[in-house]
Amino acid sequence: MTDDADPLAWRTLASAVAYECPGFSVVHEDVRLPDGTDTDFDYLTEPPAVVVLPFVASDAAGAAGDEVVVIEEWRQAVERVNRGLPAGTTEPGDDDLAVAARRELREETGYAADAVEHLCTIEPANGLLDSVHHVFVATGCAPAGDQDLDFDESIRVDTTAFDALLGSVRDGSVRDGRTHVAVTRYALERALDDDAVAPGGVDATAAAAPDGDSA
Repeated sequence: MTDDADPLAWRTLASAVAYECPGFSVVHEDVRLPDGTDTDFDYLTEPPAVVVLPFVASDAAGAAGDEVVVIEEWRQAVERVNRGLPAGTTEPGDDDLAVAARRELREETGYAADAVEHLCTIEPANGLLDSVHHVFVATGCAPAGDQDLDFDESIRVDTTAFDALLGSVRDGSVRDGRTHVAVTRYALERALDDDAVAPGGVDATAAAAPDGDSA
């Protein structure tokens, strides 16, 4: 987990799973700090996750519109309905994260995408857990059938304009962290792309485009 050549690195002396349940485990480690102090450390471990910012197709050709598919899901930990973006953990054998993003979008919303492109990858709380979230932008999304939810998922599907969703992120009415990252990063990339276009519509640079794969 750490680079032992770095003087800030902790040395792991022993590691064991202290608690295990569907979805995540808690790991207990005995560690040695850089100053030689021996102590322990606990963290949550879980599979990587995908987060999808899905834009609805706006015409018969399937071009991306300004409407975004959002979900409302009950979150027991905070005892309220959470408004945000479809997301889910990867499964064994998910070598192609774009495929996993398509699956989670389809299962949670019933929508299918024409194209999926990687936007960014983040570690949302790496002081407490080893979670990695891969954020994707899906375009040309259209209804493709019913949801295919897990037994413990309670999800309602809605659509909203991207700018309205961005406004909800800015005013704090949407509090979901994954949604904050996806929406603000997309807005940032869009603004950088606009700034890169010189007067007359000439593209000054392609470097501002989001990184990643498409499928």
